[in-house]
Amino acid sequence: MVTVGVLALQGDVLEHLQLLEELGVRAKAVKRPRDLAGVEGLVIPGGESTTIGGLLIASGLVEPIRELAEKGVPILGTCAGAILLASRVKDRVVGETSQPLLGLMDIAVVRNAFGRQRESFIAELEVERVGRLKVAFIRAPAIAEAWGRSRITGYVDHPELGRVGAAAEQGNMIAVTFHPEITGERRLHQYFVERIKR
Repeated sequence: MVTVGVLALQGDVLEHLQLLEELGVRAKAVKRPRDLAGVEGLVIPGGESTTIGGLLIASGLVEPIRELAEKGVPILGTCAGAILLASRVKDRVVGETSQPLLGLMDIAVVRNAFGRQRESFIAELEVERVGRLKVAFIRAPAIAEAWGRSRITGYVDHPELGRVGAAAEQGNMIAVTFHPEITGERRLHQYFVERIKR
């Protein structure tokens, strides 16, 4: 049975664990470097990216996660997870941030691109190789740019920003700016698990 870790420092941890288990995967919470032992894939959930970044440093997980990525272990980052995977991040309101990042993907992300909590919404969008997904955007970021080995694989239409990136892939890594687990959408996780099994 495939074993997938879910970073369990803050955010939508339980929802991802449950979704993975429903797909017949052994899901385990990751809070310390030793929890990564035996993990064949890792999910970095949505939550508060600055808080998760600080806790990654405090728990000593930054380098072990970077090593996993270098070994080719699939990593899925949703919402805050996409921010943490990015190489460049700025906030739509405050501009440049100095928050901790894993910096694993060649993407630039704009935090809070869609506004605050009250501007949250559910939308359908097409993601390459995954299909049409019904997902939630909650204080969501946007993928403003992809370069190098990374490419944008899904877009969403924003009333002010226009068409912006909502999903990107780079080798073994996937970043999405939405929450599939909130709407019970399984196809992204299924695609992720299939990537692990290859």
